[in-house]
Amino acid sequence: MENGLKEFLDQCIYRMDENSKRVNKCLDSLSEEEVWKRPNASSNTIGNLILHLCGNIRQYIISSLGNTPDIRVRAEEFSAQKSLAKAELHHRLASTTEEAKQVMTNVTYDELLRKRQVQGFDMSGIGIVVHVTEHYSYHTGQVALLTKLWKNKDLGFYAGVDLDVTNEE
Repeated sequence: MENGLKEFLDQCIYRMDENSKRVNKCLDSLSEEEVWKRPNASSNTIGNLILHLCGNIRQYIISSLGNTPDIRVRAEEFSAQKSLAKAELHHRLASTTEEAKQVMTNVTYDELLRKRQVQGFDMSGIGIVVHVTEHYSYHTGQVALLTKLWKNKDLGFYAGVDLDVTNEE
């Protein structure tokens, strides 16, 4: 595979790992009740968001990019209520992301360029990886926001990092 595509996949895997650490940090700080607490009828719980992330990653990366059967039942991701303990949510997220990273590590150049339909959308393999990366980040932000609302504390994602450093030329 071309070095540029390998670097692209490596960066997407890095972002997935970064998001997993953030979601896990949030999950660790919450009670079982808070994981399944719904802010209002139009919002999801953190538990639902984690199940949704697992479903999306499985459908897009593991199934489509990895050429395995699509077993996703999306509605169940949002209808689950206090059905899984935090430990099981941790396990599902970890096993799903690890399997997806294996697919991304072993994907061929042709599979990255091949067009296919996923969830009704026409996408290339590259489009699939971009979608999963940004989708994971989007919902990680929601998990972080809900955690901040429930705990009223800074999550320290950038603790010890000087974010005021300017770019080198």
